[in-house]
Amino acid sequence: MLETTINSLLETTPSSILASSLTSSSSITTLASATSTGATIVTDINDVLWIIIVTFIIAFFLAFGIGANDVANSFGTSVGSKVLTLRQACILATIFEILGAILLGYKVSGTIRTGMINVEMYDDTKLLMLGYLAALFGSAIWNLVATLFGLPVSGTHSIVGAIIGFSLVAQGIDSVKWEGLIRIVVSWFLSPVLSGLVSMSLYLFVRNHIINQPEPSKNGLRMLPVFYGFTIFINIFSIIHNRPTFIKPFTWWIALIIAFVIGTFAGILVRIWVVPNLRQKVLEMRHSFRLSSIHLPHHLPHLPHLHHHHHHHNHNHHNNHHNHNHNHDQGDQSPQILNASKLPMNEIKDGDEKQSNDSDKKSHLDKDVDKDLESGTDNAVIYNRREKLKHHDPDDDKPEVAKIFTFLHILTACFSSFAHGANDTSNAIGPLVAVMMLYQSGEQSDESPWYLLLYGGIGMSFGLWICGRKVIKIIGSKLTKITPSTGFTIEIGAAATVLFASKVGLPVSTTHCQVGSVVFVGRAMKTKQGVNWRLFINIAISWALTVPLSALFSAIVMWTLMSWN
Repeated sequence: MLETTINSLLETTPSSILASSLTSSSSITTLASATSTGATIVTDINDVLWIIIVTFIIAFFLAFGIGANDVANSFGTSVGSKVLTLRQACILATIFEILGAILLGYKVSGTIRTGMINVEMYDDTKLLMLGYLAALFGSAIWNLVATLFGLPVSGTHSIVGAIIGFSLVAQGIDSVKWEGLIRIVVSWFLSPVLSGLVSMSLYLFVRNHIINQPEPSKNGLRMLPVFYGFTIFINIFSIIHNRPTFIKPFTWWIALIIAFVIGTFAGILVRIWVVPNLRQKVLEMRHSFRLSSIHLPHHLPHLPHLHHHHHHHNHNHHNNHHNHNHNHDQGDQSPQILNASKLPMNEIKDGDEKQSNDSDKKSHLDKDVDKDLESGTDNAVIYNRREKLKHHDPDDDKPEVAKIFTFLHILTACFSSFAHGANDTSNAIGPLVAVMMLYQSGEQSDESPWYLLLYGGIGMSFGLWICGRKVIKIIGSKLTKITPSTGFTIEIGAAATVLFASKVGLPVSTTHCQVGSVVFVGRAMKTKQGVNWRLFINIAISWALTVPLSALFSAIVMWTLMSWN
């Protein structure tokens, strides 16, 4: 069944060589493989067809592993900041990964095809096909192992290491372009540092000019058009610069102008329509939150009417400690509805003065609530928030700030997933594409067939849905604390770094950029959780092991395949 399916795919895009072969009446069809050296090797197609079949199967497992590991990076911060559920993140990732793969993933990475090995040394088509099959095996094994331990690794680096591994076995040390490996090693340090610095700078700007301001929502709404415009600009430039096949090529500066115009227009639209609506929602949310959070001092012995009112909840009026714990539990789970107008204002005031000795400072919300109590607010929702304030994290987004950054965070995650589908899908199935093209014409063209890109995108989506939870948790919560505002700065910083680095020719990894941004922003935050340095060290070790272990697994498979053939 699989052989019939593959043959039908081959027949949909035959080359002139393959077409003439398939129409031959001979039971043994041949494939003419024209190498870069000009030699022509005749290979029995029936002898290599099994390689195609196995390559298809292993390529799906590799895509599965990359989906479970690499794709999870795009939406890890969104799930960690709780702007998306895991199911919502998987749905959006599936859509944008596949769209990115089909629309922009048509180019096979030059590094994957010829950047790491001297292809001209391979004048035997079957040997090269076996090598790419071994590379898929080696890369798939390492990606699945890393995912099992929840370690985010670079799918591109794993396939590069695997290609080096098979070439060392097949053609020796001279077949490897070692300067390409040096660039990979440089990227281990360059990617996280560059991305981390960009994201941290953006986060510090957001913290100083929005989060820590007396009126964060006011400043946040003022900056919202700029954030949206910048996000749209970065991603539109990336799309136009890489361009799908149906878009005519532009020079980089024309792409820059087009992206700037679209980003500016998007910012204007946000200022006209989004900001007023969001401002109204923030005001309504603030009003609702204020009413539901009216503070009642928990020195309840000073409030005789309150004791009488709560008699059915608390059977021990003489134990102040028990009374405090009981009210804390009730306040966390089901706020009490009380008639504040019946409480003596002087007793509330006295109790509050005593309570102030236990707390160095009050939040602005507490002060507002005290005013409400003194004015005799009727039927207010009163519950104890003192204990929560003791554990308050200074880098927690206020509700209105979280509201402002929520959709912006989702937008950047979607763009990140789209870009990942465009770039990494082609890399993930690069060996499969190379084998297919060698099978069809003996040559490797610059473009990948859309159906192979779709195949890879589907495989990555399956991996994300089934095994992506571990890496999502690592990126989104275990490495450091993520909020909507920090998640936005992490995503946009990583995306901008990848785009800039690819333009100037610096070797970077999207996975390394994402992790670097998370660590740098987590270090800059005042959060009590901080950065899980032990986990980061484990991740860094896995980065260093990616190339050699992928190469080792690939070399073992290549040696086995060569022994059998």
